[in-house]
Amino acid sequence: MIRLGEIQTLRIAKKVDFGVYLYDGVNGEEKVLLPQKQVSADAQAGDAIEVFVYRDSKDRLIATTNKPKITLHSVGRLKVAQVGKIGAFLDWGLEKDLLLPFKEQTRRVSAGEECLAALYIDKSNRLCATMNVYPYLENNSSYKKDDRVSGTVYEISPNFGAFVAVDDRYSALIPKRELYGTVNIGDIVNARVTAVKEDGKLDLSIREKAYLQIAADAEKVLQVIDSFDGVLPINDKASPEVIRRELQMSKNEFKRAVGNLLKAGKITITEKAIRRNDK
Repeated sequence: MIRLGEIQTLRIAKKVDFGVYLYDGVNGEEKVLLPQKQVSADAQAGDAIEVFVYRDSKDRLIATTNKPKITLHSVGRLKVAQVGKIGAFLDWGLEKDLLLPFKEQTRRVSAGEECLAALYIDKSNRLCATMNVYPYLENNSSYKKDDRVSGTVYEISPNFGAFVAVDDRYSALIPKRELYGTVNIGDIVNARVTAVKEDGKLDLSIREKAYLQIAADAEKVLQVIDSFDGVLPINDKASPEVIRRELQMSKNEFKRAVGNLLKAGKITITEKAIRRNDK
């Protein structure tokens, strides 16, 4: 069987003026053309050739000895060649660019940028790209708790957090409780593995362990106090929602940072505010 979207070894069934017809070595009724410009001069009937099978501009099956940047159900970073009326077209290493339909974009992409995408077969039996890569990511990484990783954010959920493709390959999540600051789809993040789930998926944090993070959080609190002219109009009894909005921290992280600054004599806490002492 000739498999669309995959690299496979086929055999030459017959030679013609414009190339050779290939088959799977079993079913001679199903053939695909390999154009003449990709056929070696000494090729003979019965020879085995490794090819990738896709569709040409006229929607006909065709083989190529060129290797695409992604194959069926795999994930990779592809450059946007252009944007048209039905979607974007990605450079995936073959003569015909790969369509990324608008409905398969988790954010709008522009010509010249890169995006993380997977290859799938649509309802019309055509190869297309999708930025919804979750079903195509692997869960068998060798990473363990506290390992440092890098990955691409491909989806953001208000309920769950930021979904990340670690190494653009493995399934991971930055839970909502660990998501601080501005994180957007397409961002490459450096993170720490906080847990490896039973199914192999990773939980991540973009913050350090508490004892390592305190100094950075304390400095951030001072910067926010300075933005309020030296008097922050909340204290360590403020609600978690207010603290997250103003400082992008959890309440526990804020209290640890404030405690660090208080011990160092850099701030004074009043009933309604936190004042910087050297201001």
